[in-house]
Amino acid sequence: MVKTQPGVLAASLEKTMKPKMKIFQDLGISANDIAQIISNDSSSLYRSADNRFTPSLSVLKRFLGSSAEVAKVLKISGWFLKLDLKKTLVPNIEFLKSCGVGMDQIVKQIYNFPRFLLHSPEDMKKFVKKVDEMGASRSSRLFIHAVRVVSSMTDENWELKLKHFSDLGFSEDDILKMFKKSPPVFAVSHRKLKEVKEVLLATEKYDISCIVNDPTSFVCSVEKKIKPRMQVLGILDSRNLIKKWPSLATITRMPECKFLEKFVQPYLNEVGEVYMATSALSSERNKKIGIK
Repeated sequence: MVKTQPGVLAASLEKTMKPKMKIFQDLGISANDIAQIISNDSSSLYRSADNRFTPSLSVLKRFLGSSAEVAKVLKISGWFLKLDLKKTLVPNIEFLKSCGVGMDQIVKQIYNFPRFLLHSPEDMKKFVKKVDEMGASRSSRLFIHAVRVVSSMTDENWELKLKHFSDLGFSEDDILKMFKKSPPVFAVSHRKLKEVKEVLLATEKYDISCIVNDPTSFVCSVEKKIKPRMQVLGILDSRNLIKKWPSLATITRMPECKFLEKFVQPYLNEVGEVYMATSALSSERNKKIGIK
């Protein structure tokens, strides 16, 4: 606290410190949680107890259901005590609900991307409008992820992102299709987009249309997933040990245990050492599949 907010040493114990601590205590938040919340963002101590602290905590408890969950969120981000939630979080939640987004999905965003729901209501409406224009369906569970991704960029950066896809050879229809299938892909850096595309096309087993149909490949780790699996499949294919090269969805979505079971364990002599050397397997998991 002293490192980030030295002025706390001069703060009034009776007027600044104790009233905030008491509000947390009255809400049932443990001493350990209070210590972590305050030490993570001690500037919250200077917020008005009546105009900011109490109303914000009340709003959070209404949406999250318990003091324990409120503490959990505040340990993740102190922004909920900095802004007027009745003018940001509350109207944004109500607006998203009116768009068909379920409360369960909204609550997940509070934990995973706390700043997302603290935009101004005017901006939130602009984000939703842009997502609507991209053709995303409000009935899809991906809709809120699309809105969140759009909210993370300025208009200029968004246009630059679309240009990056275009420069990589994707048509406007391809871009719209990928956005509707996997919005998080649009938060991936240009460098990684280019790298994934080059690695996949270099196999000569996949083309642009394959990537468009399974854009989640862009969020996969190139070094830990895509390259090791491609290398294994390449060896098996060259030795005629697989009848058909698997779809891109198999490469990107198949859990590691399933991939090991189908493509590595039956061919340990051929690909075991290669996969161990190029993948992120732990020594314990190597033992499980018989690799020393």
